[in-house]
Amino acid sequence: MGLRETKKQQTRQAIADAALPLFLEHGFDQVTVAEVARHVGVSGQTVFNYFPTKEDLFFDRQAEVEGELARLVREREPGSCPAEAIRDQLLEALGHQLPPFPSAEEGLRFHQVIADSPALRAREREIRERAEAVLAAELEAEGSVPAPALLAGALAGLHRAALRELRRRLMSGQPAESACRALKESTRTAFDALCHGLHGG
Repeated sequence: MGLRETKKQQTRQAIADAALPLFLEHGFDQVTVAEVARHVGVSGQTVFNYFPTKEDLFFDRQAEVEGELARLVREREPGSCPAEAIRDQLLEALGHQLPPFPSAEEGLRFHQVIADSPALRAREREIRERAEAVLAAELEAEGSVPAPALLAGALAGLHRAALRELRRRLMSGQPAESACRALKESTRTAFDALCHGLHGG
């Protein structure tokens, strides 16, 4: 990466890093792009150059999230089941309790901000739909599984359901450690059932 691109990446990260604490403290709808710009020391237009919408600013890792399931499938061990790759990453995440947030409290606040904003809930649905579509394209390109679009829906749906249940437990007040522990076995069972079906077991 050249110096120019490095500087652009640093500016983008600085804007995102300044925006998130504001959103977490005040809520998505209460924070303006102008406020974020002031905190970083740039113009509002500069913020929009990097993040075309305020939703893009909140979900600054959107592209990475949309490609994550497909990446896991693409980089799995040759001949292994796609469900295993996604299962193992999810079980690892449950073991770390709400990564990539520094604390369970910050993770909870992040999800509460989404729950409180219709615009963010709509964008979150779009991200999930695109993640499923990218996964379907990856499975179809491999040509190793039947009905790749339907399988992508099943895998993405299981992944989404596990994270939704985790969020529900945490927001109801269950401690992160016990919530993650309780979900690990059911998550493993659900993904294993899907993988066994793919293998004809």
